[in-house]
Amino acid sequence: MEVSHSTVLAQQRQYFAFFWENLKLTKPIISLLLKKIKDKMKKALLLLLILPAISNAQFKDILKKATEKVNAATKSNSTLDIAAGLKEALNKGVTEQVSKLTATDGFYKNEAVKILMPEELAKVDKTLRKIGMSKLADEGILALNRAAEDAVKEATPIFVSAIKNITITDAKSILLGKENAATVYLQTSTATPLYAKFSPVVQQSMGKVGADVVWSTIIKQYNTIPFVSKVNPDITDYVTNKALDGVFKMITVEEKNIRTNLNSRTSDVLKKVFALQDKK
Repeated sequence: MEVSHSTVLAQQRQYFAFFWENLKLTKPIISLLLKKIKDKMKKALLLLLILPAISNAQFKDILKKATEKVNAATKSNSTLDIAAGLKEALNKGVTEQVSKLTATDGFYKNEAVKILMPEELAKVDKTLRKIGMSKLADEGILALNRAAEDAVKEATPIFVSAIKNITITDAKSILLGKENAATVYLQTSTATPLYAKFSPVVQQSMGKVGADVVWSTIIKQYNTIPFVSKVNPDITDYVTNKALDGVFKMITVEEKNIRTNLNSRTSDVLKKVFALQDKK
């Protein structure tokens, strides 16, 4: 059966109307899908642009923090810890070695620090012994050492304070220096103020142990000898300087021990700091 032309046109109109109605229904859905796809693409593109910047900033921040930690550690090892270790070594010199000087015969029977007759009074010693006054000369030497022993005992807090308050400006060089570098630094940095504080203590000790009376007798006896040049030495000054020399010699002993004997490094600070000089 033949389909008329008008029938075909009618069917085509129906199909077209159906398609158009369905297209109108699906258009919002398609638009929504396209919008979502477009939004996701924008976000992805934005993320691709931002991510390197964020990563770079984070990397820089991490690098900065790591650098600061390294610098802090380096600074601590090169300045603070080393200076603390040197101070502890010096303080250990006082507690372990200088304390020995405060005992009876601490100076007198230690040949390294024993105080002898002043050079300018060598003629006094020699003359007294010649005329049978050897005992008086011996008493004079003993009195000098007794005064030093007592003075160091009384003045120990002065030495501890000097070490505590000293400012070590080049700790690493001192650590890597000679075996007595820290003691030499202490001596050159504190000698003048130490003398000023220590001298009055020596003067008191001279009177306390009777050294002033002994030496007054010695000088008086010597000056009565015919044909000799009169003398009037400053014994307090002499004992002060000699006692200080003895103190620094004993601190040197302990510094050398710490530098060369691992067993003398009795704290973590000493072990850590002086391990650095072992590698030089």
